[in-house]
Amino acid sequence: MPIRCSIPIRSVCQHEFKDLDFQVMRHAFDSHNGLGSLANEDVYQRDLTNRLERHGFRVNREVEVLLTHGSFTKSLFLDLVVNEFAVYELKVAKAISEAHVGQLLSYLYLLNLERGKVINFGARKVESRFVNSALSHDERRSFSVDEASYCGPEFLRRSMVELVGDWGTSLSVRLYREAMVHLLGGSESVEVMIDMKLDGMDTGRQRFCLVLPDEAFQITSIYKTDVDFESHLKRLLVASPLSRLHWINVERHRLQFVTVHR
Repeated sequence: MPIRCSIPIRSVCQHEFKDLDFQVMRHAFDSHNGLGSLANEDVYQRDLTNRLERHGFRVNREVEVLLTHGSFTKSLFLDLVVNEFAVYELKVAKAISEAHVGQLLSYLYLLNLERGKVINFGARKVESRFVNSALSHDERRSFSVDEASYCGPEFLRRSMVELVGDWGTSLSVRLYREAMVHLLGGSESVEVMIDMKLDGMDTGRQRFCLVLPDEAFQITSIYKTDVDFESHLKRLLVASPLSRLHWINVERHRLQFVTVHR
């Protein structure tokens, strides 16, 4: 199996989740009142765990989710799982960001769970946000492949199609990128810093992921294909010594490959 969790986590209805969450948040507020907003994430995690366990809740911290594909493996960790169904991601930040929401959403998709919650202790007052998944395992593995504008290496296209077929769409781009870098040879050979020039002037160095010595790839997750994004890729490519850049866009129900030429 490409996805394994160290404990069983069951899916529950919205009503059951909210009933438990009402109690969890009371203890989250108490933790913030006691510690303020400047402690480390691990301190809040331990303190909230202690408070919940003292009141009879079953709490698992740092629950491992093992993600695999071929020879690639990566361990992800859920901050808190309460009563074997409520997944919480804890943060210490100025505000909850879309990146925080996206991280938890990836976890929910991987485990085929419908809901979870982000709690942020770093603001002046505790803030939180419910996160609901919109796609099932089967829906995330049902996608079309658009390669009409692609003329890159077959092994890049095949590897990405197989990866998304294994894990499904709608995950963090970082996860797809890490897996592809590994499958293509590892970060030492794939991720390189390249000298950039514009109008004949040195402009510093840019990191690229190479699939061939003079060809790079970039993975995005833009749900409505942005034509303007392709033009920005073109400009980036022109400032580099590379000949082509292969853009892979993972949408909810479409995997698109586009080759950008100099």
